[in-house]
Amino acid sequence: MFTDSMSEANIVIYNCCSVKGPTENRMIDLLQRVPSSKKLIVAGCLPLTSHERLLHSVRFDGVLGPAAGRQIIDVVKRVLAGEHVVALEGASRSKPLLGLPRLRKSNVISLVPVGYGCLGACAYCCVVFARGRIRSYTIDEITEKVENDVSSGAQEFWLTAQDMACYGNDLGTNLADLLKAVCAVPGDFKVRVGMMTPNLALEILPELIKSFKDAKVFKFLHLPVQSGDNDVLRNMNRYYTVEEFTKVVTAFRGAFPDVTLATDVICGFPGETLQSFENTLGLLREVKPDIVNVSKFFARPGTGAAALKEDLVAHAEIKRRSAETAGLARNLSLERNKRWVGKDGAILIDEKGKLPCTWIGRNVAYKPVTLKSCLNLLGRSIQIKITEAFSTYLSGTITE
Repeated sequence: MFTDSMSEANIVIYNCCSVKGPTENRMIDLLQRVPSSKKLIVAGCLPLTSHERLLHSVRFDGVLGPAAGRQIIDVVKRVLAGEHVVALEGASRSKPLLGLPRLRKSNVISLVPVGYGCLGACAYCCVVFARGRIRSYTIDEITEKVENDVSSGAQEFWLTAQDMACYGNDLGTNLADLLKAVCAVPGDFKVRVGMMTPNLALEILPELIKSFKDAKVFKFLHLPVQSGDNDVLRNMNRYYTVEEFTKVVTAFRGAFPDVTLATDVICGFPGETLQSFENTLGLLREVKPDIVNVSKFFARPGTGAAALKEDLVAHAEIKRRSAETAGLARNLSLERNKRWVGKDGAILIDEKGKLPCTWIGRNVAYKPVTLKSCLNLLGRSIQIKITEAFSTYLSGTITE
């Protein structure tokens, strides 16, 4: 029996991320607050990327990696029997069956992992230590998962991976082929494609854009640039240039003028000079992303960046650069969102709002749109008109 109540549970399982230093700190704090009367299992990337810290900071009864699958059943049984379990061998090479039973948090949204691992070697990233090289699910496995979830009522599919653009590299196929097959599944549903690295997206760019033209695919592009300076990108071990990033953006906007562009920026990577930082701000002003996920640089254990002891940027300066970037990002987002005011169209209602009688839906470009109605609209496609724009969402009224 599952429960969300700590007091009712006799065994607690936390799936922990460790991609950033502050994230890891929050995870450790969360684990330390689990009562000693409860059995604790720690899963995810954290046991692999920061195992020594976990050993010294947390009382736990079992650990396993980020792609455990059925293995979690065996670990739970052993822990309940009083055993201390460390099940990390081969964790960065495993891949659970895609058809395993899952508890969906939403009746409307289905998360479909298309693979584990990536093809990158980013100097700042520790996740590769936990997830390893790309291990893709076959197109048949993924379409079968989509078919099953469509039959159970799912209407919005999030295709996820560390890097969607490297999907199928190990199978002799690619993301464009996958999207074509998923969109061919019968049913009325939408597809959101997760993050893609620019260099691998560029390799299949014409095919990728063609696959995005299907009406089932949200016109949403998550393309992390990380820096607007080519020297910094080289030091980060990112396999593309600013010009190549811009080429992908230009191609998508040429095909889909209203595409939502999301990108990521890291502030304060070692060697990022003031000019490098200004180059990043300049790129953002030029490209005008709809969404910018801003991160402060934190050295992760075992990464190449952690060994860079020279040219470190002071923490106070990193904080300042981060704040300036976030401020610019908010202004750019608001500017982009204002383009939608007055437009009519359909949105798929995929979640309840925080206030009573409010709903959140997604338009063709995956923009979040809030509206008011005391009817149950979850899962419905509603015709609306955009009436107001904010930096992080749109607001609309029902027109049908």
